[in-house]
Amino acid sequence: MPTRRKVNSVRVVLLVVVFILIIAGLGSIFVVKTGLSSTGNGDKEVVFTIENNESIDSVLENLKKENLISNASVAKLYAKATHNTNFVAGTFELDNGMSIKDILSTIQDSTKLKKDALVLKIPEGKWAKEIAAEISNLYDGKYSSEEILNQWNDISYIQTLAKDYSFLNVDDLNNSNYKVKLEGYLFPDTYFLEKDDSLDDITRVMLDRFDVMYKENKKAFDKSDLSIHQIISLASVVQFETSEPGDMAKIAGVFYNRLDQGMKLQSSVTVCYALYDDFNDPKDCETNPEIDSPYNTYLHEGLPVGPILNPGEEAIQAVLNPNREDGYLFFAADIHYKKNGEVQYSKTYEEHLQICEELGLNL
Repeated sequence: MPTRRKVNSVRVVLLVVVFILIIAGLGSIFVVKTGLSSTGNGDKEVVFTIENNESIDSVLENLKKENLISNASVAKLYAKATHNTNFVAGTFELDNGMSIKDILSTIQDSTKLKKDALVLKIPEGKWAKEIAAEISNLYDGKYSSEEILNQWNDISYIQTLAKDYSFLNVDDLNNSNYKVKLEGYLFPDTYFLEKDDSLDDITRVMLDRFDVMYKENKKAFDKSDLSIHQIISLASVVQFETSEPGDMAKIAGVFYNRLDQGMKLQSSVTVCYALYDDFNDPKDCETNPEIDSPYNTYLHEGLPVGPILNPGEEAIQAVLNPNREDGYLFFAADIHYKKNGEVQYSKTYEEHLQICEELGLNL
């Protein structure tokens, strides 16, 4: 009997192992099959660019970010197994109805290159006037910077845009104090434009990207005590103040804490924007705290009158989800790398002064 019981136990263990192997095998097949399939039905078109000498890992990760593939690892295994690892540098039109096989075939075919695409790269933190200049250069002067900025300041045009973009509030934007009324809403990203695009087409491409971010975070926007325009205004200050994304939520928390206590933000970057055409060097922002401007948070309480640049999603997320638990009211950037380049936070002005002295900063 003990021997039979032992045999039965072995059989049970073997059956369990076999069952696990079958499940694992089926799971692997499912993962592979899903990873090689299209991610949609072809309703989303993406203009996709491959840089010179870009690695396969980078290309596949970017395809995943665009939601054109679901699994970069599976795609890489397939590419290597089928000897499809060499890609053509350039711009392609892809869509989410394409399988891995279709995508790899396309991005290896130089005849599929989108030859007339104009690439507009807008990094986080650009001013609208800088973006206008970039667009003017991209179109070889077809549109002047002045013409572009005039359109972005045209309240009648903005009223038309507001019918399609719920995040644009005409009452907020109809302010003669603004340098550029659409400042803050020209979302940082890489855009692929056509040579015959109108200024309206170009503007809407950027607003479309803002709209995607807004809809993805709408619950957080609705939950905030700040209006959309105020959120973007504060995010622009956070973006300007912060070199590292990891500091953004904490710096946003400092500004919220100051607002709660009725303190002025006293952000030198708002002075930079107040100077505008007279801004040539970051030191100018530190030496002109008395400049008369509704953007200057040294003179005026609360937020600047409007956004001071075009913030990226990380800065906006920081304002929507600030880290204010420690109650900090001051921060100082270690620009001279006295303490590993880290931002230093404090709760009192005396403590802040001491930190600034240690970091070699002049107030």
